[in-house]
Amino acid sequence: MTPRDALEHLWMLAGCDPSALDWLEMEGGDPGLPSIFRVGTLAAASIGAAGLAAAQLHALRKGRTQRVAIDVRRALAAFRSERYLSVDGKPPTELRHPVTGHFPTGDGRWIQLHANFPHHLAGILRVLQCADDRDAVARAILGWEGAALDDALAQAGLCAALVRAPREWAAHEQAKAVASLPLFEIERIGDASAEAPRAGAGARPLEGVRVLDLTRIIAGPVAGRTLGQHGADVLLINGAHLPNIAPLVIDNGRSKRSATLDLRDEAACAQLRALVRDADVFVQGYRPGALAARGFAPEALAQLRPGIVCVSISAYGHRGPWRERRGFDSLVQSASGIVWAESVAAAKHGNGGRESAPPFTVARPLPCQALDHATGYLAAFGAMVALARRAREGGSWHVRLSLAQTGRWLQTMGTLEDGQQSPEVGAADLADCLEEMDSPFGRVRTVAPAERLELTPAFHARPPVPIGSDAPEWNAR
Repeated sequence: MTPRDALEHLWMLAGCDPSALDWLEMEGGDPGLPSIFRVGTLAAASIGAAGLAAAQLHALRKGRTQRVAIDVRRALAAFRSERYLSVDGKPPTELRHPVTGHFPTGDGRWIQLHANFPHHLAGILRVLQCADDRDAVARAILGWEGAALDDALAQAGLCAALVRAPREWAAHEQAKAVASLPLFEIERIGDASAEAPRAGAGARPLEGVRVLDLTRIIAGPVAGRTLGQHGADVLLINGAHLPNIAPLVIDNGRSKRSATLDLRDEAACAQLRALVRDADVFVQGYRPGALAARGFAPEALAQLRPGIVCVSISAYGHRGPWRERRGFDSLVQSASGIVWAESVAAAKHGNGGRESAPPFTVARPLPCQALDHATGYLAAFGAMVALARRAREGGSWHVRLSLAQTGRWLQTMGTLEDGQQSPEVGAADLADCLEEMDSPFGRVRTVAPAERLELTPAFHARPPVPIGSDAPEWNAR
């Protein structure tokens, strides 16, 4: 599958106007990073689709078409944006806790732990009954069978994943549930009058569109950032008590204001409902059902604000036994066979092209958080498609995606036998893809938007700010 094939698949899956594809220019191909998977195709297709959707919204507003260009190299830089981030010329603090990573189990399997949040780390140490030390954790895990530890950690509400082979994952009930879903869903969930795009003075594609971003880490924040770089007024809502990862707050906080509301408190919920009444898009990355329990299910939001576009992002999808399971990009890679395939390929290459036994001795993930980034861009794409539908036919809309659905799509693209031999790419190789801005954090160097729109270039009008810097209220239109 070529990048253009993949983008055209997205465009047609969303029911968009095929004539818009005539205005699209794409360059490059895989491999662009060391991987057997077509990560470059995934990057260029998802980012390009979002850019093309923004151009179509601009055409609805102004009646003018424009060319949209995307190349694989720039798209891959965007897919690793957190890796190339610097503040005042220095790399940010380490993203990973030492206990986060892959460990061999007592029965010859591998399991991945995600311990970047203090409460997740504490829970893992309770289950393992060991000290906060990577070596101690490794020794404790050797006393477990992999599947038993995977189940024990999941039942404790923690974040982990057994590394499964693709065939093993395909036989799993959750994999079957994911396979029953399309790559993404854009569903009408209520009636509302058509809302024509506001013809703002600057006429950026999303100028005047108000976005509530209730997300953290990468996938959801990338969606909000993407809408912001095309002109939306994005208000990030976090809980002051919720953990974050500092470099990701900086990288994904561009083009956003940031406020805090503690949704455990009814007064804060009332404030959020007031914000919803004047919102156009509501993006959330909580586990399925978590916000619904507090009165913020998509159907409830559509009653509160007819015409709203709700975007829901989850780890493993909204069907199946794992629909409420906590997860991150790297864990979905492990569970779904992606890490297994990369690891076996690396072991085979290191063994002179011969199969090794056991299949691998070091677990190797993708060279970037590809499922996170792709899902974020697809979420922004879905939101813009839904806004265009609202403009033409009215209605309230619900866009649903998951990391597992995105991962499944990547796996269907096929693999590249020698893809891991592609050279590594550092910041020095991407000088033309980077930009700098002043921020409360210091002088920030980041990856610039990868999509290039002829008439309405994507750009960040606001620098990132610390969590809670702004009041939970809208700017005047």
